[in-house]
Amino acid sequence: MAKHSKRYAQIAQKVDRTAYYSVADAIRLAKETASAKFDETVEAHIKLNADPAKGDQAVRGTVVLPHGTGHVPKVAVFAEGEAAQEAKEAGADRVGGEDLVQAIAEGWDDFDVLVAHPSMMRHVGKLGKKLGPRMPSKKAGNITPDVGQVVTELKSGKIEYRMDRGGVIHVPIGKVSFSDEQLIENLVTLLGAINRARPAAVTGRFITSLTIATSMGPGIKVDLGDALAQAA
Repeated sequence: MAKHSKRYAQIAQKVDRTAYYSVADAIRLAKETASAKFDETVEAHIKLNADPAKGDQAVRGTVVLPHGTGHVPKVAVFAEGEAAQEAKEAGADRVGGEDLVQAIAEGWDDFDVLVAHPSMMRHVGKLGKKLGPRMPSKKAGNITPDVGQVVTELKSGKIEYRMDRGGVIHVPIGKVSFSDEQLIENLVTLLGAINRARPAAVTGRFITSLTIATSMGPGIKVDLGDALAQAA
């Protein structure tokens, strides 16, 4: 079992592990338990009643958080010609065609997100094994003819969410330095998007639990009734 520091233990005492907090109280408490010297990320951990092993129950999508995450991603774009120019004008950190494919094949990985114009996928497909889950995909919305628009969205707060093998989605919803209202808006927007992504094959309650925490802080259980009512 992992051992926590004395500071963590003291902070954790502020959280009642048996309680379910309203969204507003959970956000406020999360900020109170942030003790690192850096601006900690506030994370949402959402447990779903879906089987990750079944393709028809996979949950994955994107959402634009109204206030972003506090982190502007480095975006690399596979595009040529007019599309490449649109990506550059939108603020892409690197744009290229076969030269970018080659660079990544040789080990370059100074990016957070990859976007690809459909015409480039015949070249990008070679990177499938190397990139794994970082590979551009239609489900994530980053294989598109509108590369400029997607770059703009990514730079302004668009994030991808996906269910892990345990049926949990882990997503950053901002920084401790954000206002309570900004974090609440981001969380409610995220929950609404995930609810709308509910697979038809899932029966019964879809979202079964919600916990928030800062990068170095303890988990705080959120009252699902309150959270889902705001996300409706």
